[in-house]
Amino acid sequence: MRYISTRGEAPELAFEDILLAGLAADGGLYTPVSYPRLAREEIAGLAGLPYARASARILAPFVGEAFAGPALAELTQSAYSSFRHAAVAPLAQIGDNLFVLELFHGPTLAFKDVAMQLLGRMMNEALARRGLRATIVGATSGDTGAAAIEAFRGLDRVDVFILYPHERVSNVQRRQMTTVADENIHTVALRGSFDHAQAILKALFRDARFRGELGLAGVNSINWARVVAQTVYYLTSAVALGAPFRAASFAVPTGNFGDILAGFVAKRMGLPVERLLIATNANDILARTLMSGAYELRGVTPTLSPSMDIQISSNFERLLFDMLGRDPAQIRAAMGSLDQSRRFSLAPATLAAIRAEFDACSSNDEETTAEIARTFRETGYVLDPHGATGVRAARRRLAEDPATPVIALATAHPAKFPDAIEAAIGRRPPLPEHLEPILTARERFSIVDNDVAKVAAFIRERARAARAA
Repeated sequence: MRYISTRGEAPELAFEDILLAGLAADGGLYTPVSYPRLAREEIAGLAGLPYARASARILAPFVGEAFAGPALAELTQSAYSSFRHAAVAPLAQIGDNLFVLELFHGPTLAFKDVAMQLLGRMMNEALARRGLRATIVGATSGDTGAAAIEAFRGLDRVDVFILYPHERVSNVQRRQMTTVADENIHTVALRGSFDHAQAILKALFRDARFRGELGLAGVNSINWARVVAQTVYYLTSAVALGAPFRAASFAVPTGNFGDILAGFVAKRMGLPVERLLIATNANDILARTLMSGAYELRGVTPTLSPSMDIQISSNFERLLFDMLGRDPAQIRAAMGSLDQSRRFSLAPATLAAIRAEFDACSSNDEETTAEIARTFRETGYVLDPHGATGVRAARRRLAEDPATPVIALATAHPAKFPDAIEAAIGRRPPLPEHLEPILTARERFSIVDNDVAKVAAFIRERARAARAA
C-alpha cells in the first residue's frame, strides 16, 4: 500500500513512513492511493472475532510489509489488552433500532484510546527499527492529548508535547494530561482556542528545518494511522447487527472530522452504510457547509462538549480530495482560499456528492442537556455531552427511516464531564476508581502565548532529539 498527499506536492510513501511523518511535507494529508475492498464473505467472517483479531484482519492491507502477519496481530493484542471491557467497543441498545457504540473503555475513557494505543506501539517499534528518536507534537481539544500521553509516557525514544486551549477543557480532561509525571511528557496550555493550537501544529510541521532537527512526528488525526485504526469499530459494530446482509447508519459526534471519515473509509471498503450523520454542537461549520456549500470560519464558542469546539475540521480535506476526483490542484486552491479569506465554496456537483453520503445535525447546549436527560429518564443510560449530540442526530434519522438501525458513537465516558451530567440528570457520575488519584495529584503544565515562535522555542529547549542533533 502506498500513500499520496492530498496536495500533490509531497513524495509518495509507504505506511511506516507516513506513520512517522504525520503531516505531508507540502502541508497536505496522506491518504491511500486506493482503498482496499473487502468481499462480503470477509466482512461476514468478522462476526464473533475478538476485537484485536478483527483489527489485525482489517488493517493488514493498509500496513503492508511494515507490520506483517504475526507482528500486526501481536500489536493489536497488546493495544487492546488494557481496555476494561472484553469487547473493547461494545454496543448498547437504548431504543428501537437505536444503539450506542461505547468507545470509552480504554485507559483515558475516550474513543481516542482505540487508535492511540495502537499508534503508540507502532511508532515505538518503527523508531526502534530505525534507531531514531522522535518529538511528538499534538494539539487537543480535550481527549487526544490524554490518549497520546497514556500511549507514549515513559518511552525512551519519544518526547511528547501536547498543546491544549488554556481553560477550555474540562477539569478531568486537563488533569488526565497534567498529572502525568513522566519526564518525556510536556503539557502546554495555549492562550487561545483549539483551532489556534492546530494552526501552530501545522506551522511547525511545515518548517522543514525544525521538523528535521527534532524528528517531528504527529499523533493528531492528521496521521492516517489514527483514521484507519478507527475504521475497525465501524465494521465490527455493523457486523454485530447483521452486516454485510443488513445496512446500518452511524451518528458521529465530530469536530475535526477524523472519526466520521473513518466511517466513510469503511464504506469505501465495502461496508453497507446507509447514512453517515455528522453530529455537531454550536460550532457547526460542518452542518453549515452541508446546508449552504460554503465552508466559512467563525469564532469558536465554548460549549458543554468541548472536544468538538472546533472550526477548522482538518480531515474534511481528505473527504474533499475524494469528492474532487483526487485532484490536488483543487485542494490547494480551496485550502489557499481558506488561509487567505477564511472560506471556500463547494461546486454544486461536489456538494451533491457529499450530501449523497452525509447528513448533519447541530445541537446547542440546551438541546444537548435535554437529550442527556431524556435518555436517562427513558432508559437509565447516561450519555456524555458529545454522545448526546450523536443520539439526537440518530433520533432524527430514525424518524425518517425507522427500519435501518442507527449506531450512535459514544466517544467519551460521562464522568469526564460531571458538571454537565449533574445539570442534566441531577446526579454526578463517579470517576472510575483507577482515575480517582488524578483529582488530587500535582499538576505539571506550562502556559504559553498563542505564538508559533514561542511554542517552537519551548519545544526546542526541552526535546532530547534537539540536544542530540
